[in-house]
Amino acid sequence: MGKRNFALIICLIIILIWSCAHQGSTKDIRAAENGVLQQEDGTVSLKLDKAACYSDAVNPSNNTAAWNIVISKPGRFKVWLSSATKDTTNLSYTDSVRISLSDDHLIVNPACDKIVQNSGDVPYHYFRADSYMGSFYLSEPGEYKIQVISEKVIAKNNGTKKASPTDDTMMMSVILTPMTR
Repeated sequence: MGKRNFALIICLIIILIWSCAHQGSTKDIRAAENGVLQQEDGTVSLKLDKAACYSDAVNPSNNTAAWNIVISKPGRFKVWLSSATKDTTNLSYTDSVRISLSDDHLIVNPACDKIVQNSGDVPYHYFRADSYMGSFYLSEPGEYKIQVISEKVIAKNNGTKKASPTDDTMMMSVILTPMTR
């Protein structure tokens, strides 16, 4: 009976270890379904058309876009706001753009820090203008929520003014890029 009990205990330990290992991968799959995953190079690209958006018809400066992100490689990230613009000298944001991640907040008036000509990300007759907004530090891997508040956040199918070809500037995305020393 001693050998049987020993074998039974070993089998239970193996099943327990296998179960725990597969439970973690299920959690990772759920996280991937609920959020934007960090790319292999550490970048997180958040397209406005993939965000959960809220538009305030009375005060558009409170329009909000939010994403859930999954960080696998923590560290310090540069935050870039990407816009499609016809005028690279003036992005024409009426108010400062507010970006929040965890308890950190960036409040910046976007400027053209990088211009990308012939970008496939923007409509014809527009340039892609990337604005450096600051940086965030994430000390641990996990799920986070990031939020952007700006009059340039336009929710799809909400009955309010939509971006049109006559708009000089349209917000396109928020990009987090890992900083290196």
